[in-house]
Amino acid sequence: MQITVLYFVDVILPLPLGRNYTYSISEAEYRFIKPGIRVVVPFGKSKYYTAIVQEKHSNPPIIYEAKPIVQILDQSPVVTSKQLSFWQWIASYYACSLGEVVKAALPSSYLLESTTLVQLSSNLILDDLQFTDDEFLVVEALKQKSPLRVEEVRQILDKKDALKPLKNLINSKVISLAHEVFDKYQPKLIRCIRLTDNFKTTSSLEDISVKLSRSPKQRAVVLAYFALQSKGNNPISVKDLKLKSQASSTQIKQLIDKLIFEEYYHQVNRINQELFAHNPNLILSAAQAKALDEIKNVFLTQSTCLLHGVTSSGKTEIYIKLIEETIAVGKQILFLVPEIALTTQLLDRLKLYFENKVVVYHSRYSQNERHEIWQLMLNDSERGQIVLGARSALMLPFKNLGLVIIDESHELSYKQFDPAPRYHARDAALVLAAKFNAKTLLGSATPSVESYYNAKTLKKFGYVNLGVRYGNVLPPEIELVDLKKAYKRKQMRGHFSHRLLSEIESALNDNLQIILFQNRRGYAPVVSCNSCGHSPNCPNCDVSLTYHRFQKQLRCHYCSYTMAMQNNCQACGSPGLDAVGFGTEQIQEEIKQFFPNARVSRMDYDTTKGKRSFETLINAFQQQEIDILVGTQMLTKGLDFRKVKLVGVLNADQLINFPDFRAQERSFQMLQQVAGRSGRTADQGKVIIQTFNPYHSIFQQVSTNDYQTMFKEQLDQRHAYKYPPFYRLIKLTLRHSDYAKVNAASEWVAKSLRAVFGEYVLGPEFPSIPRIRNKYNKNILLKIPNGQSVKKTKEVIIKIKNTFLNIGEFRTIRVVINVDSY
Repeated sequence: MQITVLYFVDVILPLPLGRNYTYSISEAEYRFIKPGIRVVVPFGKSKYYTAIVQEKHSNPPIIYEAKPIVQILDQSPVVTSKQLSFWQWIASYYACSLGEVVKAALPSSYLLESTTLVQLSSNLILDDLQFTDDEFLVVEALKQKSPLRVEEVRQILDKKDALKPLKNLINSKVISLAHEVFDKYQPKLIRCIRLTDNFKTTSSLEDISVKLSRSPKQRAVVLAYFALQSKGNNPISVKDLKLKSQASSTQIKQLIDKLIFEEYYHQVNRINQELFAHNPNLILSAAQAKALDEIKNVFLTQSTCLLHGVTSSGKTEIYIKLIEETIAVGKQILFLVPEIALTTQLLDRLKLYFENKVVVYHSRYSQNERHEIWQLMLNDSERGQIVLGARSALMLPFKNLGLVIIDESHELSYKQFDPAPRYHARDAALVLAAKFNAKTLLGSATPSVESYYNAKTLKKFGYVNLGVRYGNVLPPEIELVDLKKAYKRKQMRGHFSHRLLSEIESALNDNLQIILFQNRRGYAPVVSCNSCGHSPNCPNCDVSLTYHRFQKQLRCHYCSYTMAMQNNCQACGSPGLDAVGFGTEQIQEEIKQFFPNARVSRMDYDTTKGKRSFETLINAFQQQEIDILVGTQMLTKGLDFRKVKLVGVLNADQLINFPDFRAQERSFQMLQQVAGRSGRTADQGKVIIQTFNPYHSIFQQVSTNDYQTMFKEQLDQRHAYKYPPFYRLIKLTLRHSDYAKVNAASEWVAKSLRAVFGEYVLGPEFPSIPRIRNKYNKNILLKIPNGQSVKKTKEVIIKIKNTFLNIGEFRTIRVVINVDSY
């Protein structure tokens, strides 16, 4: 008796599901399929998804009957085995589903979903049927073009919901529905030109000259074509030919009509292939060379090293030397930065030494660009040997990773908060490096308390100190200005003290540049009525609307709700509306009034939304096309401007007065980092910090660059109040539009957690902004002491969560688990 062997694959669907699903495959498919290949599978009633094959086997599912896969999309895996292992760790550690990790990691062009198509039924006589206006429009459109996507039907009807007319037409059997998977990736094609076969002989130029003897402009186009061809230009684009010959599109079309030229489309890579002058001679200072040797010694015994280098100490040069050595042995490098803005300057510097071996990867790139970089990494191309990017670059398919550099490793931007996976790129990078036996270098002028504690106290990391600026340049002089005294003595003009204005004027006279730091965008955070005190609030969030004067709008920075600036109070009708507080827009406007001849620009979220906006603004400041740059915390991180003499901090107090156990640490880091933008050449820089409380310990520590005292104070407080690095944190957030439900549900969860963890459960409590996008949020904080298993703690939390979601009245409440919520 012959036994039939059945074959199956376990796949990861890009959905927030608690487990993977099993699908059936044929024997031929079983032999072909490998883990990491994409397949199209049915899921739900009539939807198709792209899934990643995790495992193939011969064990049928017990609970349900396995459906067959629809299609295999790849010849070879698009996800490597190490990637799958790394993604599993992220899902496990950060308490999310593997599908959510896949959704976040893969470029969307790889995750195809089926689209519903509408088509006319065959052999149908339409004359006897009666239609409503909407149904008639749909049928007429299908007569012209069939099938149509549902999205196209919505556009034709100019309605968000096209369900009713479509349902009626389906019931009448006038139309039918189909499902098709569309490829999202669109290769970049350029229109090119070439000679037809009739004119490719050596005598072709003479033949063409005779043929075009009465058309001098067309003959000039042909001569330009041969000139480009002689320079090795191949293929020759229509754009280049028009530029070279100064011809019009009509003249080129006439040459095509005369069968002299023929047009075709050539696929090109979107990744920038611009060549840079190679500069291999990098000479380190004595301090840099010493630090580099110490890092190498650390790497002999440990895989991770913390480089604690003051601002402008030349950490990037040390990175470059380590990259050179890693490339020499044929391995890849991952260079992480906390902000997309930092990639602009670093890319220019890295390309000077490594030319086209550097690629950049971050979320501002289009899905097609990210697709092409992914393919480059899969092919282990030399062009992708160095990857520079923000946290999403961690997810790329590395084949032979040798070195991970995490610049500005203290930055909060490395933590992903929404959506899942809520991972910390710094911590996840250590795990990724371990999977390749690679080395990791954490670089920072102001390391996080945890990193410094791990290096100096627990000795988990190696530690190297680089305490002098490159070229022995003096650190900037930091001066604290007491705003209370300045206002009392009437030494203020707008939001500027006389001292700051004097220094700005001095820097401008010396043809030097100024950075003004105010960590709040918009013109004013609040608009208030002088008569009744009413302030316009966001209807979707519990927050006041921020006034943006340039657009004459009131805007919510949480849900993007906007309304026109009101002339009268909405509550009492009074015309007396005043802006309270100030943001970067107001600072920019004021400084223009004080210094009308100065060129002033602004760098914040509003001015850097475009794909190349960071690059344009930073390059303009570097080229001294801007005298004064006003900005938010984007300015504080790792940018190197050689002509900045003065940094002004307009209101330092708002950094400290924040309900977070890290507020003082982050204030120290931010102020030290923004101060480090000043005086990066031979002339000593100047930093003016305006504050109402100049005697606060953090401001005193910043003014003397006293990291050690700050670290000891923060460590004592963390130990006393049970915070990291002595305790781990897991935050649970419950979200729902019903206030009462959120309250009842959070009390239930907190009570269940307290039954297991006792006093280590804090809350539930509303955050400082309880309602965002019409959802109420309530937080529960769990502290995990050293020695308690984090894995078992998460298992208990997930069991409680699953029990909670099985209760009917709580089923609609969303529970978000945020591991290491800092």
